[in-house]
Amino acid sequence: MLPDKDGPSIGGGTQGTEGKEHPSVTLFREYLRLKTVHPAPDYDAALGFLDRIAKELDLPIKKIEVCPDRVVTIMTWVGTNPALKSILLNSHTDVVPVYQEHWKYDAFAAVKDSEGNIYARGTQDMKSVTIQYIEAIRRLKAAGKKFARTIHLMFVPDEEVGGHKGMETFVKHPEFQQLNIGFALDEGLANPGEPFTVFYGERSPWWITINCPGSPGHGSRFVENTAAEKLRKIINSFLDFREHEKHRLDTSECFTLGDVTTVNMTMVNGGVAYNVIPAEMDVSFDMRIPPTVNLQEFEEQIKKWCREAGEGITYKFAQKHMDQNTTSTEDSDPWWKTFSSTCKSMNMTLTKEIFPAATDSRFIRAVGLPAIGFSPMNRTPILLHDHNEFLNEQVFLKGIQVYEMLVPALASVLALPTDKLQM
Repeated sequence: MLPDKDGPSIGGGTQGTEGKEHPSVTLFREYLRLKTVHPAPDYDAALGFLDRIAKELDLPIKKIEVCPDRVVTIMTWVGTNPALKSILLNSHTDVVPVYQEHWKYDAFAAVKDSEGNIYARGTQDMKSVTIQYIEAIRRLKAAGKKFARTIHLMFVPDEEVGGHKGMETFVKHPEFQQLNIGFALDEGLANPGEPFTVFYGERSPWWITINCPGSPGHGSRFVENTAAEKLRKIINSFLDFREHEKHRLDTSECFTLGDVTTVNMTMVNGGVAYNVIPAEMDVSFDMRIPPTVNLQEFEEQIKKWCREAGEGITYKFAQKHMDQNTTSTEDSDPWWKTFSSTCKSMNMTLTKEIFPAATDSRFIRAVGLPAIGFSPMNRTPILLHDHNEFLNEQVFLKGIQVYEMLVPALASVLALPTDKLQM
């Protein structure tokens, strides 16, 4: 028997005196039911939801259409000293597709089981953080709090498809410059253990297609210099390097996935018939390169592999992120010191890593702004983009409390030398 998706869960501290669900959890589940899923996300539903939230919070809301049908939404809580650089709480509204046949429940029903686990696409990536931001701000405003620095809540589209019509475009927009951002928070990952993972940089995503031309001919002959022969050499070079990097990760106690280069062959194309040797073949790879790698030298290695495989081989990039900026995690940095010391005051253990995939933080860092990727989800399996993605309601509610402490601390950082440029 399926649990009642609207019914109460067991577990202390999440229900009212009459057994009703915590209103923050109810709001979270409502947001999860919006089908902002690719390839056709219902962004209008998200915009309507955010309009209502802005009214509830009594915050001005601004919408900027950065590309056709792609709107960035910003709510702003103006600080007592607006000249100081602001705090950005960033989140994306879109989610990745699902294979419904592999899910226990409807992926957009936000079913909550008897353990308080909420199943839906986006519970971890990253609708939980969106609602945690909102509910933390709601509580702080209700308590009459005021802070020196302005706080922006930003909701962007298309992060899950590369951010090209979202954050990547918006950081070049005049409206982004006017936000006067000093420090940004964005998404992170769950941690199955007790610590909380924070991300201060990201690997550079390179999506590359190698084109191998060759001599065509009849399938019954030993034709020399075929596209397939060149393709095999290219594949071997890339996958040999993949094995080398995997070995580095497997044999090091210090490395995490974000510290090595991953290479995965994702597409192969070529040929028109069984008995026709093709005149060209393509192979595509998804590579994620850590900030410690010299990107120019890495591309030279790719060129060498192409030369070694044969004549006429070319390549092109579908994505080639070159910025390798990282955010300081030194105690001498006032933003990091504030973030880390506030977490420490809540008895939170932090693990610092390079993000293994890609988020909108890379575009924020690329324009010279510090950004930390952080989703307050410990004791939680990493299930973003996976079947049966879930988050426990108690972990979710604890995350709101975390932001209730973090946001005031960051918004109260004293004037810095960089602030004086705007005063």
